Amino acid sequence: MREQYRSTPLDESALAAGPMEQFAQWFSEAAAAALLEPNAVIVATATPDGRPSSRTVLLKQYDARGFVFYTNYESRKGREIDANPYVSLLFPWHPLERQIIVTGRASRIGRDETAAYFRTRPHGSQLGAWASDQSTVIASREELLRRYEELSARYPEGEQVPAPTHWGGIRVVPDTVEFWQGHENRLHDRLRYVRTDGGWRVERLAP
Repeated sequence: MREQYRSTPLDESALAAGPMEQFAQWFSEAAAAALLEPNAVIVATATPDGRPSSRTVLLKQYDARGFVFYTNYESRKGREIDANPYVSLLFPWHPLERQIIVTGRASRIGRDETAAYFRTRPHGSQLGAWASDQSTVIASREELLRRYEELSARYPEGEQVPAPTHWGGIRVVPDTVEFWQGHENRLHDRLRYVRTDGGWRVERLAP
């Protein structure tokens, strides 16, 4: 199993001034290429003693402040972020022979911002946020469905569902953002933005 990458070289002179502008450009290209869920991102967290875990979530917002996803704060990732805010994000855009790797600090966003996003979610997804005690052990799928049906009766379609207090957004403020472009003979381009006191510097990494 070996793929020979062939793509346009990634040169420092072609990069945007900052990582979020460069991310916006690559994200736009991934969306235009009709990738399946280009906003799918692998979030890696770790306990204070260094035991890692990872999972795929959906990126819902990004701007100059960083990257935002939503989760149950009492889930494994929520608890690990509370105890150790250092995380990594990975966008694996294999059909484009690209990856973006982010390291930074994660923290909860404001409740007003969470509530505004929660109101845009489909009704069923709103109920699901209440029904699932994410990452806890449950006896059966029937137990989960029973919770969902009870909530569906309490909040029928068209009725406003309040945002759970244990659920909300996480913003990852980047310290480094690496843009990886695959090339033949494993001579890949790896350009990494590193946060400095005055902004960002770009460095090239050996593949």
